[in-house]
Amino acid sequence: MATTGGNAGSQYKGPLKNGRMEGRAEYVFPSGTKYIGNMEDGMFHGRGTLYFPNGGKFEAEWERGRAVGSSGSGGQLTFRDGLQYQETDWRYCDRIDRRFWTEICHGIKPAGRTQLTDRRPEVEIPLGWYDCGDGLYNPQNRMVYSHNMTFLRNADIDEHEWIVGTCRKGVTPEEQFNH
Repeated sequence: MATTGGNAGSQYKGPLKNGRMEGRAEYVFPSGTKYIGNMEDGMFHGRGTLYFPNGGKFEAEWERGRAVGSSGSGGQLTFRDGLQYQETDWRYCDRIDRRFWTEICHGIKPAGRTQLTDRRPEVEIPLGWYDCGDGLYNPQNRMVYSHNMTFLRNADIDEHEWIVGTCRKGVTPEEQFNH
């Protein structure tokens, strides 16, 4: 059983064969995404799951590093709230029904208490910052932080413009009603 630091901050816990990752193992990417499953010749091979830092996961049968399977996508993507992605017959947030998944599962809030995101509890956005989905964006330093304030990335010009033009901004209660 080996525990090693790999390329550019990745980590590996599992057996090695001829110096290559082999057998049941755990591999953590620098982004925090974690793979738990079988490895063969240094690649994902057999049954395994990718766990994403945002709480989602992708379960698949892997063959030489690629997800394979009868579904076409090769596996099953499950969002952090339990919603499972379906390539066909997708009924979440379509043209007819625009409710969030949590509203479908737990009902719609009473009048006057609008649900602005699918997160429960809703994230409080610091004044002047933006909720960009995977985290909070500070336009002053152009940095994206996770919702628990861990640095995620620097936003380039395109992402900055998209966030400022699209995402929900943290405002005072007075400003909220003036927009």
